[in-house]
Amino acid sequence: MKGKVKQIAAAFAAVVAVAIPQVAHAWGEIVGVSWSNFQEERWKRDEAAIRAGLGAAGARYISADAQGSNEKQLADVEALITKGVKALIILAQDANAVLPAVAKAREAGIPVIAYDRLIEDPNVLYLTFDNVEVGRLQARAVMAVKPKGNYVFIKGSPTDPNADFLNAGQREVLKPAMDRGDIKIVGEQYTEGWAPEVAQRNMEQILTKNNNKVDAVVASNDGTAGGVVAALRAQNLVGIPVSGQDGDIAALNRIAKGEQTVSVWKDARALGRAAGKFAAQLAAGTKPADIKEVKMWSGGPKKIAIPSVFLTPIAITRDNLNVVIDAGWAYKSQVCSGVDKAKAPPVCK
Repeated sequence: MKGKVKQIAAAFAAVVAVAIPQVAHAWGEIVGVSWSNFQEERWKRDEAAIRAGLGAAGARYISADAQGSNEKQLADVEALITKGVKALIILAQDANAVLPAVAKAREAGIPVIAYDRLIEDPNVLYLTFDNVEVGRLQARAVMAVKPKGNYVFIKGSPTDPNADFLNAGQREVLKPAMDRGDIKIVGEQYTEGWAPEVAQRNMEQILTKNNNKVDAVVASNDGTAGGVVAALRAQNLVGIPVSGQDGDIAALNRIAKGEQTVSVWKDARALGRAAGKFAAQLAAGTKPADIKEVKMWSGGPKKIAIPSVFLTPIAITRDNLNVVIDAGWAYKSQVCSGVDKAKAPPVCK
């Protein structure tokens, strides 16, 4: 157990190390952020961290929320360009639909960071966590609880390449058991817009099709996991293994209650600070290839070599909920709210 704690601590230290701001000469420069859908809980944390990263370099922050619309995101980016931004951070609603906006930024000489979602353009700096590894961590945690049985994949948005990166990692881990016949995939669905209500509806349909004979669900984020748990609750099936990611407070609470197995934590504070730091460097004229953390990566669907930075995710289960509490990500009162003391994880006792 001590070795596992040390491994988690080392991984967290590596994430934080990337996020430490370094001064870039970007005093007064404007950096624009185009959000795909600012309604999700985690993006508010990202925003605060991006602001902090930019502020440390003396840069200014402006933003726009596309509210889930490809058309609005294109218009948002054009508006940000018009406002004189020196760099753009884009959380893409659709990896392909956003390409014309990226092209307009390039024509205007404005560097772009693809934030947490791939934009497959060789001129874009791709900043994210290792999403294939996130998928691996999700599948390992679920499989540790249920090594055999009927499995369901509730995948992410079909317009987000991350959905397939995650599923690739999930399948990599589960494949040997699938090949042996120990695990049978009895349903899989993409989730339009990563919307929890869509995930719930998809899960309800899969349960109906299989007469509720489902033993585990590999859901790709905490929002979709919440939809899955709601569908399971309606059928008195809460407690079967369910995965997620993002470290949403509601998901951490579900883990403490035994309703969700794992949330792969991608510390948005680290990602946001890194984005702010890199955006300030780009706004000051630094080329992506000259940023020391950058490595070239060509793992996207089009196999285009892209300057990229990948941070390290951490799997959070009942056994190590203290990690997010100790890191100040969540309060114990939030994680342990409503938890049955008799069945509580160590951190809630």
